Amino acid sequence: MNNHYSRRDSLKLAASMGAAAFAVPNISFAQAAAPAARQVQLTAADGHKFTVYRADPVGTPKGGIVILHAVYGLTTNMGDVCANWAKAGYTAIAPALFDRLKPNTIHPYTREGVQAGTDGYNALTEAQIFADIAACVASAGGPSRTAISGFCTGGSWAWRAASKMDFAAHVNFYGSHVATPDYINLEPRSKTIIHYGDKDGVVPMPDVERIRARHPSVQIFIYPGAGHAFLNPDQQSYHAPSAEPAWARSIAFMDQQVGSKKG
Repeated sequence: MNNHYSRRDSLKLAASMGAAAFAVPNISFAQAAAPAARQVQLTAADGHKFTVYRADPVGTPKGGIVILHAVYGLTTNMGDVCANWAKAGYTAIAPALFDRLKPNTIHPYTREGVQAGTDGYNALTEAQIFADIAACVASAGGPSRTAISGFCTGGSWAWRAASKMDFAAHVNFYGSHVATPDYINLEPRSKTIIHYGDKDGVVPMPDVERIRARHPSVQIFIYPGAGHAFLNPDQQSYHAPSAEPAWARSIAFMDQQVGSKKG
């Protein structure tokens, strides 16, 4: 299986992320009352030590969720995402996958950052990424109580992990390569929802319809007027009218698939 993404792919991604849907204030995705995310260290089964953002809810967690970052690495936005999941009642962990290449690697939201992050993901192996995911799942409460999630290329890897590892659920945000030959025939083992904007320049609507046709059991939500990376307020492509319902639907799905389960 060819897991490498071309320079053409990365330029397409950069172009899509650089176009603003409209001007919006640069607000934090996390609400003020959300439990704060903190950076801690985990150790994978192969001995690799890496940084994660972790946020824990007040009281007993409903379950856990592991979130894979986009090509930019473990940005502060990933900490905000973890905090929002914790506010919803879930232990949330986002690993710095690029720590295997160089610790504290974060790329800017630019064309050059997209290329550097694409190169970074291409330099990692499935075994390495899955080992880091497994360590996060164990820390979050185990596979029967933990979901997998991811954004963009991280969403692609979340889709792939969901087809080969056990999770309680799968919440995918605009997985960038799900419609490609290496991914579209992979079948998630757990219940899955995926979010795409109808103006996504990385995954255009014909590709989304291909995913729908191949995976009729996957619930796909389409957001009018939204491009790629519409959930990240630190990027020009942020689209609040789409981000808010996508977040609400994701929480409702987690509550149904994970939070409602006992034991």
